[in-house]
Amino acid sequence: MVVLTSYHEDANIFPALKAGAISYILKDMKMDKLVEALNRAVQGEVTLHPRVAVRVLQNIRGENPEAEPLFTELTDRETDVLKLIANGLTNSQIAEKLVISENTVKGHVSNILSKLHMADRTQAAVYAWQRGIVHRDGFAQ
Repeated sequence: MVVLTSYHEDANIFPALKAGAISYILKDMKMDKLVEALNRAVQGEVTLHPRVAVRVLQNIRGENPEAEPLFTELTDRETDVLKLIANGLTNSQIAEKLVISENTVKGHVSNILSKLHMADRTQAAVYAWQRGIVHRDGFAQ
């Protein structure tokens, strides 16, 4: 089984590998590397995206890579926007709350998704909740 996905969290990687996947490839690979990985998988070779291989090694070593907050690479403003996304606000509402233009919010959202390697704002919101960036009481850290 070959997994081709944009999800690179432990909660996705390890169940797939345990279910028999011999390849776990992320969609951000260049086309030539993707074709090479698929050809190797057809031949029965294990192929892991480099970020996935790092996760596997960290897991074997007993390290918890998911406890390391990736959001530290976000700017303060991007973190503010992420918190508001996680609280369910639209771009328009975020713009109003932060007193910035909606286009500026869109730029921040794009940067957040890129830096966190996420496909959409729903993934980013889930990430923020899972990492404790936002709390049940609605207040952010």
